[in-house]
Amino acid sequence: MHAVTSSPGKVVLLHALLIAIGAIALCASRPSSTADAGTIVGDRWVHLVSAGETWGTIGARVGVAPAVLAARNQRTLRVPPRSGDLLAIDNRHVAARYERDELVINVPQRMLFHYWGSALRAQYPVAVGRPDWPTPFGGFTVVAVETDPTWDVPLSIQEEMRRAGKPVLKKVPPGRTNPLGQYWIGLSLGSVGVHGTIAPSSIYEFATHGCIRLHREDIADLVGYVGVGDPGRVIYEPVLVGYDGADVFLEVHKDSYHQGISLRARAWQLLEETGLRALADPELVERVVRDAEGVAIAVSDARER
Repeated sequence: MHAVTSSPGKVVLLHALLIAIGAIALCASRPSSTADAGTIVGDRWVHLVSAGETWGTIGARVGVAPAVLAARNQRTLRVPPRSGDLLAIDNRHVAARYERDELVINVPQRMLFHYWGSALRAQYPVAVGRPDWPTPFGGFTVVAVETDPTWDVPLSIQEEMRRAGKPVLKKVPPGRTNPLGQYWIGLSLGSVGVHGTIAPSSIYEFATHGCIRLHREDIADLVGYVGVGDPGRVIYEPVLVGYDGADVFLEVHKDSYHQGISLRARAWQLLEETGLRALADPELVERVVRDAEGVAIAVSDARER
């Protein structure tokens, strides 16, 4: 019986061939293109409830619908959280796609994304227009940045005050009763702007007359980076697909402005366009679409890993 021997050159060649085969197999298990897939922001953690907190105030602060927050903790909105309770929080979202340094407000998602320095600098939960008083869509530029603004009440809101039998206000000076809060970022969308609020529990709701409200500390952070002439977009994307290099994520919101969007069809369309469909578990995709919780959820098929 003769021993089989190989020259050093053959060993090196065989090793290189094995590496190449492994690389091909790895590439075959990865999506061909994820250029249009969004990045995942937010996190998961355990929150210790403080005195005075409610499902609404916690949800407004972290950017999760109160009903979803309660349900994910095996609770209902009828039973308020108590001081000292431990709540599981998952506020992961798929960030709107980067196009340039700009502000991007996604209405169904109730999130504002600030791209600055060719990267996502910050994201904030926001309140947007009511379905009967929607936030307008489209591109815009920043036309004003003000501190301690006076609210010049639009005629349409004055008329609403009149119909409701309330005192009709034409101007509200700066101060604790000014609905704009401490800062105002005017947009080239009529009377619509990004501003603070004296009603923090309204954040992450469809609650405004078209404007975009932020928490006091969030608008204070944002104005430090925004100037007149900066660009932005208001978009309407109730379905978003993301990828973190290992998992496919799907985030689905209700079509709150009744734009006639099929959430299911849109989910599968985006998975196809991003090259991620082969990695998605169909049952998980259908469940996320059905529940429409508004949180980014991993839908990867474990068999494809």
